[in-house]
Amino acid sequence: MLERTTPNTADIDAVAIARDWLAEFVEAMTGPAEAMAALFTADCHWRDLVALTGALRTTSGTDGVTALHTALAERGATGFAIDTLRLPPAETERAGHDVIEALYTFRTPLGPCEGLIRLRLDGGDYKAWTLNTAQASLDGFEKKPAQVYAKDVRAPNWLDHRMAARAYADRDPAVLVVGGGHAGLSIAAYLGSMGIDTLVVDREKRIGDNWRLRYHNLALHNQIGVNHMPFMPFPPTYPRYIPKDQVANWLEIYAEAMEINFWLETSFDGAEWDEESQVWSARVTRNGETRTMRPRHIVMACSTSAVPKRPDIESLSAFDGVKQHSEEFEIGSEWAGRPVMVLGTGTSSHDICQHLHAHGAHVTMVQRSPTMVVNVEPTAQRYDGLYLGDGPPVAVRDLVNISFPLDLIKRSHQILTRQVRDDEAEFYGKLSDTGFRLSWGEDDMGWPMLYRTRGGGYYFNIGASELIIEREIDLIQYHDIDRFVADGVQMSDGTHRPADLVVMSTGYENQGALVRKLFGDAVADRAGQVWGFNDAQEMANMWTRTGQPGLWFTAGAFSQCRIYSKFLAQQIALDL
Repeated sequence: MLERTTPNTADIDAVAIARDWLAEFVEAMTGPAEAMAALFTADCHWRDLVALTGALRTTSGTDGVTALHTALAERGATGFAIDTLRLPPAETERAGHDVIEALYTFRTPLGPCEGLIRLRLDGGDYKAWTLNTAQASLDGFEKKPAQVYAKDVRAPNWLDHRMAARAYADRDPAVLVVGGGHAGLSIAAYLGSMGIDTLVVDREKRIGDNWRLRYHNLALHNQIGVNHMPFMPFPPTYPRYIPKDQVANWLEIYAEAMEINFWLETSFDGAEWDEESQVWSARVTRNGETRTMRPRHIVMACSTSAVPKRPDIESLSAFDGVKQHSEEFEIGSEWAGRPVMVLGTGTSSHDICQHLHAHGAHVTMVQRSPTMVVNVEPTAQRYDGLYLGDGPPVAVRDLVNISFPLDLIKRSHQILTRQVRDDEAEFYGKLSDTGFRLSWGEDDMGWPMLYRTRGGGYYFNIGASELIIEREIDLIQYHDIDRFVADGVQMSDGTHRPADLVVMSTGYENQGALVRKLFGDAVADRAGQVWGFNDAQEMANMWTRTGQPGLWFTAGAFSQCRIYSKFLAQQIALDL
């Protein structure tokens, strides 16, 4: 079932309450802002995704209601109606409060819109606690499939047209997407569906290699229902946790099926913005030849793991063994019977330690900072409960997902994290007994907020924690190391630990570092922070306009790319 629990209240007519509230809301649109404010709780939130502000923005309290009242008038929103078909209004519990949730639809001159309201009893009346407005689609941006059937059998067929489209022999793309993983393919698919000429470039030899070439035992750590891509869900025959090679192969299939123009073995070498013409001069190198293209927009889709983060450890230069970052690590069979060290305690570090242990290596994990650990089954999946089990289509679940403002997400995750700690208390006790330092995330909000702020700091346990508990994998603390030496490390207590291999599973820089390298300091400074949260209570410069015209960012989990690529594509379309 969709996670909508029924609170312990008397039976009420949720449909009637939602319709009555919406009718009052529509009436208040033409009155003063104070009249509309009376329909909202004091701690209310309004989250807009393009529909009324043209951007991704959350505002709260009285200021939020005032901004909403103004935006509704300026956009000319009309035709508000409760949607009882896709997800009927119902009572549920969110972030510790009993609420009525209801989907609704409306229109602006840009096209159809949709949203979700949460009504909460306040002083005897139902008032809006959260309200979400989202652009469903843009009028005039529907791709018209080319008709290639012709009586002349010598005329170009479908394949001829596709080859010509991919060649870009006589044109430049309107949008250049840098990076061909699931993030780049998701935005390219949406742009293509809107008839916007888009080219994806990637250094790899084969679509999907960004997954295919990673360490041997990698698989997605959340379930298939969360990870579908736009327009094409994974087949129901796929496993719950999809292995990397199956993900890689699906990306290849997806790019072909969605008719995405893609250049492989192509490097993006940087770009300069022409203020007068409002286009980029972008350099790409393919087959040894550099070409300058002039796209109006560049989308950086290089994930949250664009540049490996290598710790500055002065004594590491004294180590004579093999040193590699986790992105370089592939297979552990050559390390059988040999001592190895893995720096870091995130998901990649645990997976690599488990892989090396399975191949007979003597593994030592080096913990540098406290880490959240959550078992893949069942507790990690609680945070994705919206997508698990039977219920409405993914598109409807996505609507519920995007309706949560940041404040509710934080509160909900604190509740979930407390439940996880209580349910797994025995497990966490045993892990702590090994000396493993546990974290519960910032303000005890769990792993999803760690991902949104740091891009790491957690581990989905698929067995490595048990190996640590059983002392099959050794654990030491980084602060107990005095220095690296030629054949391992010298500990502060005078003992020596040997190592033939050191894997630095120490994470990645965010995309801001890559932008500075490829575009220069001026563009990077104008673009601003990438990832984390901004003053609008949204991911900073992700899927929305940046301080640098024509420069956009997409990254994150499959679900984030599926959901937010639509809104990114809409904003690009409005700027063409």
